[in-house]
Amino acid sequence: MGFESEYIHTVQYYETDKMGITHHSNYIRWMEEARVAYLAQAGWDYAKLESMGIVSAVVSLNCDFRRPTVFPEQVVIRTSLSQFKGVTFTFSYRMFNAGGEEVFSGTSLHVFLNPEGRPAGIRRKYPELYERFCALAEESEKTGTNG
Repeated sequence: MGFESEYIHTVQYYETDKMGITHHSNYIRWMEEARVAYLAQAGWDYAKLESMGIVSAVVSLNCDFRRPTVFPEQVVIRTSLSQFKGVTFTFSYRMFNAGGEEVFSGTSLHVFLNPEGRPAGIRRKYPELYERFCALAEESEKTGTNG
């Protein structure tokens, strides 16, 4: 199986609306939490990337809400790097409740930026990171863990 991280988030009371259901905006935060965990598990945590001068920006989000979640439910988030094109990369997320039902699926598209804030490839300047991202995306594609 390709590299897929698993992150568990417990729905907090403040994340729910007046009906007791998780407000939709929180799923985007959970995507970020899971992405940070994924990168750490893959050996390229945010602190390491930032110390190297590597930054990225979210340029697009795609969200599909399937079932509501509620306080204090635990949500299992499975994350994979589903696509890498040298400058841009896409993460896929699938979230499940304790019963194993999918409650959410989504993707986030990112771009590597140079110090001036323009899109920048990493192949020459950061070959280790480039190779790792290529391998992670390829593993996801081969095993179907790319959403």
